[in-house]
Amino acid sequence: MNSRNRQLIEGAVFLAGFAACIPLANYMIGHVGTVCVPDGPCLIPVGPGLTAPSGVLLVGLALVLRDLVQRRLGLMWAIGAIIVGAFLSTTFTAPALALASASAFLMSELVDLLVFTPLQRKGLVKAAFASSVAGLVVDSVMFLWLAFGSLDFLAGQVMGKLIMVVAALPVLFWIRNRDRRLGLMPA
Repeated sequence: MNSRNRQLIEGAVFLAGFAACIPLANYMIGHVGTVCVPDGPCLIPVGPGLTAPSGVLLVGLALVLRDLVQRRLGLMWAIGAIIVGAFLSTTFTAPALALASASAFLMSELVDLLVFTPLQRKGLVKAAFASSVAGLVVDSVMFLWLAFGSLDFLAGQVMGKLIMVVAALPVLFWIRNRDRRLGLMPA
């Protein structure tokens, strides 16, 4: 398989994963958790004494996948994915959470893109980690404030998303090393 076809196929897989994370995260917030707060989110434990709305894991993964979409398909595909993702973030959620979800998603993914784009020249892993951390902080603050008027779960939100970003690091190292071996360049 030539390198361009490999990039397109991998980009399509990353894009599909990114798109799937968004409505699934919103669904989980309202339906999946160890405890569901009345008129609030369903929570999961993310660390000692920390809980967070259950969708945090998939939001953290979405940040990394957006970076990989950009790496494989290019900046315009990443921008398109963010726009479509903002729309998708209104799905599978209560109407009261739709605006919070879409706003937080749009802003956090734009922050991710703005950090990732210049840093990717310094390396995939560094760029993806730094941009994902920046995006997850923005997403956490905006979503909690807009959805619930409170930052009570901020530490748990950040930790839950960070868990997924850190869990993705071995895959990012593998992709970086394989790209070097195969001579694949970012789109």
